[in-house]
Amino acid sequence: MTDPSLAAAPALPSSGRWALRADLLDFSDDPGFAAPAEAPGVRWRPDHLLLVDGQRIAAIQPAADPLPSGWESVPVVDRRGQLLMPGFIDTHVHSPQLDVIASYGTELLDWLNTYTFPAEKRYADPEVSRVGAHRFLGALWANGTTSAVVFPTVHKVSADALFDVASSKHMRLITGKVLMDRHAPDGLRDDVVQAEQDCLDLIHRWHGRDRQAFAVTVRFAPTSTPEQLTMAGQLFQAHPGTYMQTHVSENRDEIRWVEELFPTARSYLDVYDREGLIGARSILAHGVWLNAEDRAVLREHGAQIAHSPSSNLFLGSGLFDWMKAEQEGVNVSLASDVGGGTSLSMLRNMADAYKVQAMQGVRLSAWKALYTVTLGAARHLGLSEEIGRLEPGCVADLTLWCWAKGQVAEHRDQLARDLHERVFSWMTLGDERNLLATYVAGDCVYQAEEPTH
Repeated sequence: MTDPSLAAAPALPSSGRWALRADLLDFSDDPGFAAPAEAPGVRWRPDHLLLVDGQRIAAIQPAADPLPSGWESVPVVDRRGQLLMPGFIDTHVHSPQLDVIASYGTELLDWLNTYTFPAEKRYADPEVSRVGAHRFLGALWANGTTSAVVFPTVHKVSADALFDVASSKHMRLITGKVLMDRHAPDGLRDDVVQAEQDCLDLIHRWHGRDRQAFAVTVRFAPTSTPEQLTMAGQLFQAHPGTYMQTHVSENRDEIRWVEELFPTARSYLDVYDREGLIGARSILAHGVWLNAEDRAVLREHGAQIAHSPSSNLFLGSGLFDWMKAEQEGVNVSLASDVGGGTSLSMLRNMADAYKVQAMQGVRLSAWKALYTVTLGAARHLGLSEEIGRLEPGCVADLTLWCWAKGQVAEHRDQLARDLHERVFSWMTLGDERNLLATYVAGDCVYQAEEPTH
């Protein structure tokens, strides 16, 4: 079961036709929390060809079958025995916080003031934003993430830079300048009028262009005045197709602060709901301490919680009850939440999600975890016709993986008794070092270095 070659796939142009031969894994339905052997929706297609025409998947067939007419002379990247999956989708991550990832010793509110806000102030500089956007998106691709919902900073230029780099590669990106007009240091506060104009400028320039989508981005309730929250809700309602992203109920001290600032609100979530900020395109990070009424509101609106297990563990925020949330009808996706999270690798975040659920007596299968970072996230974002699946017509956002790196993982891989056991050990022991290549819209944006002998 050892990979026959650890060589990376060669870079291929985004135009024209080509094919990739590998073992294909994706999902047609939610496996749920069923036992692995009983989970529906798992689609395993060993030794298949995936045919790419320009930016999209054209066809999928067994490798032994003859190529379709007109495809006989296309280049074929032969990576049989290696794992081909849809690109991963990270539904909550902070681009400037690569500067403060792995910062020691604080909970959420102290962490923001001590580490995050000073780092974000630097992104007022257009060159810092430009270099940071290249570094951040390159790091996503080097971890197998091909679509993301991203917080930049309060500065319009930081969102512009992300959109510009993502657009040049036709990457599916959802972002927008952060709204924050109080309880933040000088250089990180906007005002209602200018913030609205900045958002409108970004919507008109980027939303719907080259796979870019705008998100009304409320940092979190404490850093926006009631007037700014009202403006944000009106903006969200006035521009169908845009998204809304924010944080909710991550930390108990944070919740107490929200109660002090918004004494007439039923709950933290209600601060957003009463301003029209909760809808089917709303992505709320964390939700660790939501109550049953909050979950009912999310269910009724079709909003999603971006579960951020690595961050919740690192900052000591709490254990998110994923099974209860889904049982009560809440959509759940997975997120790295870097820099509170400690890795952009969705494999590492899935492994952390397993541990968070295990602490609550729930066993998260590899099927459920992988579904959630591919088709599940795509469905919750309303993008399942474009991303999250290996299906003709979908955009060719692809990741190619080796099953094991290092003696321990290779030994464990060889002893796997069935497919789920093999995939679970890959998910648990693997990380970005297992990644061989990442393709965005059919173009190779990352490939591992060729091994030396």
